[in-house]
Amino acid sequence: MEEMFTAQMSVRRGRWRLYVVLMNTTERWPEYEFGPVVPTFTDRVNALSVLGFEPLPDAAWEWTEDAETHDDPSSPVILIAATKVRSWTGAVA
Repeated sequence: MEEMFTAQMSVRRGRWRLYVVLMNTTERWPEYEFGPVVPTFTDRVNALSVLGFEPLPDAAWEWTEDAETHDDPSSPVILIAATKVRSWTGAVA
């Protein structure tokens, strides 16, 4: 059975970054940095490929919002996108 992971994308210091969440490990999470413009679907798939991952068939990107400072309703909003992926290189177990 193949292992599924969650890829997330958010803005950090004015630049979009995509990373794959690796739970229960001390490994550094694979990460890809984009520019200030929201990456297209194709940009995201290409970045995942560079990192050794691919979206699961029929996986969709889901967008949520969070607060930069929790419990502060005037805090700037942080957008986070997430989708399910799998490793196509077999490098991550």
